[in-house]
Amino acid sequence: MKYLYYVYQLLVGLPVLVISTIITAFEVAIGCAIGNGHFWGYYPGRWWAKVIIRSLLLPVAVEGRENLEKGQSYVFVANHQGAFDIFLIYGYLGRNFKWMMKRQLRSIPFVGFACERSHQIFVDKRGVSKIKKTYDDARAILNQGYSVTVFPEGARTFTGHMAQFKKGAFALADELQLPVVPLTINGSFDVLPRQRGFNFVSWHPLRLTIHQPIYPVGQGPENVNATLRQAYDSVMSGLVPEYQGYVENPDQ
Repeated sequence: MKYLYYVYQLLVGLPVLVISTIITAFEVAIGCAIGNGHFWGYYPGRWWAKVIIRSLLLPVAVEGRENLEKGQSYVFVANHQGAFDIFLIYGYLGRNFKWMMKRQLRSIPFVGFACERSHQIFVDKRGVSKIKKTYDDARAILNQGYSVTVFPEGARTFTGHMAQFKKGAFALADELQLPVVPLTINGSFDVLPRQRGFNFVSWHPLRLTIHQPIYPVGQGPENVNATLRQAYDSVMSGLVPEYQGYVENPDQ
């Protein structure tokens, strides 16, 4: 059955991935040029993510959508198990948001172009002015009533376990006094672990757990640290036992 699934990926999954990515990139670019950038920057990507997951026959379960309040801006923070985290959150979170992503992703063919056109937030740490622009872009999105999604580990895991969280997303939430929503991703590491080069996808269920929002209590370093610890514990609590516990990520 495993090898039959590999053949299916070559004949169906891979063509769907390539064609849908190209179509979505142009749709986003054209839509953002002539219309509502927040609409075109989210909904085509949501469709793209669902098409890819469904084309690979991966089952998805989502828990906790009832924890989110309509019209509220959030800073979403998630563990980063693998490449399929993007498809799971984009396709199934159910909120209009912008990604905070590494600037290097701008160079991915078609995807980087669409992200730039739809005003996703590229995190650039090459100097004070570029860091300030990153925060200014995120602040502008949140002040318009939208949300942002961040992987505070900063990189995909090598083991399926969580590494440490960086403070940037929590400092931003503290500054704007916005709630942080922890997200736990299960299954993405089993579907496609971090590696070099091409590899086949393994069939495995995906699960997204949306935890209770963490509202600010005060403002300043104490609130930032307390929110970070609470968010980390919430995300960790949702992981399957196999991936519980801290493991150092060498490229953090």
